[in-house]
Amino acid sequence: MRKFTLVLAVLGATGLSGCLATPDLQNAAMGAALGCVAGEIIANGQCVTGAALGAAGGALANDL
Repeated sequence: MRKFTLVLAVLGATGLSGCLATPDLQNAAMGAALGCVAGEIIANGQCVTGAALGAAGGALANDL
């Protein structure tokens, strides 16, 4: 049930990301969502850590 909720949250974030005004904010939101999924799967329950790293990476991705 927890995995289903996580997948549903990622799909919701993906759908809502089109409503965001700035590309950096969109990238940060998508990075956070995907980072949370990666943290849950790879690091066994580290959603918050993955989301923080994903959001930072997403926001800075186009600045490099």
